[in-house]
Amino acid sequence: MFESLLFIPDISGYTQFVQTTEVEHSQHVIAELLEVLIKANTQKLHLAEIEGDALFFFKENEIPSQEKLLAQIETMYTGFYSHLKLLEKNRVCPCNACATASNLQLKIIVHCGELQFITVQKKRKPFGQSVIQAHRLLKNSISSDNYVLLSDRVSNIIGILDSYKSQLFNFSANDDIYDGESIKYIFSEIDKDKLKLTSYETPYEVTFTSSPSIVIEKKFNISAEELLEYITNYKHRHHWVKGLDKLEYDPDEVTRLGTEHVCVIDGKRLNFTTVTKKANPDQLIYGELTKDVPIDSLYQFFIITSISENSCQLVVEIYPGTKSIIKKIIASLFLKKVLKKSTKEALDLLEKHISKD
Repeated sequence: MFESLLFIPDISGYTQFVQTTEVEHSQHVIAELLEVLIKANTQKLHLAEIEGDALFFFKENEIPSQEKLLAQIETMYTGFYSHLKLLEKNRVCPCNACATASNLQLKIIVHCGELQFITVQKKRKPFGQSVIQAHRLLKNSISSDNYVLLSDRVSNIIGILDSYKSQLFNFSANDDIYDGESIKYIFSEIDKDKLKLTSYETPYEVTFTSSPSIVIEKKFNISAEELLEYITNYKHRHHWVKGLDKLEYDPDEVTRLGTEHVCVIDGKRLNFTTVTKKANPDQLIYGELTKDVPIDSLYQFFIITSISENSCQLVVEIYPGTKSIIKKIIASLFLKKVLKKSTKEALDLLEKHISKD
């Protein structure tokens, strides 16, 4: 029987992250990172299991070459830390989960051996001693939480020495005792500053040369952070937007700059993109842009200022974007009146929803 590859990316810091942060947002962050790791699977590894904070991949009867395996490892680290960079750069939520997501790290365990399989609910899963060993290698004596570990069994097959060094990898030898048996391995800490992370521009911050056409203020008896969650978490939107037939969004994604959602209102599809603008340091701000309006564009911003621990002031600013004289007349005579009325109604409904929730 041929050797099969066992490959386990594991998110370091998961337990503390989930236990000490807002549950829903921490779940979304972890789900996004696991999706990123799955998409970074360039070697067509089979996904056997999602194990909470880890993925269990295998490649039956095949071990990729040294070059391919190291490239796969680098691709996963690059995708993982690029996404954390995106979350940090484009976040609009001040909650602890969103604020501390950048502290998460990644370790990857690579092992191999002869596999047996069991079938559970018609799904074939790897089984046997090598699978047990691979998972036990997650608990090791390496002081870092950001590393790749290759068991001796793997490193011998692909021909990589414990002295191997490159721009990203700097391997050392180590071993640990499991059930009275010593398992040797080589490992390399990963310096994320040496990864070629995806460069994310932030084109979602906008500036205006004129004052907003509509300004509406309302006080809420709730903390500023909680109010922002009600506004930015789209699962609440149908409770306070009148005439909303349907809302299309990714429920497993944390709302951030560039996030998109679709509101179907009275049969019309309105595509929205999350944007922002300058605000005072003590203010929370969330903005949306749509171009699916009779004028060129429409920006609305929700600016929240804390009054006390259990109260805040919300200011809604609306900027209609128009270029032609005719559209400016439409915005001035008709759209402004409609928007003012609908926004006031929405804020009243939001207040009622919060009081009932």
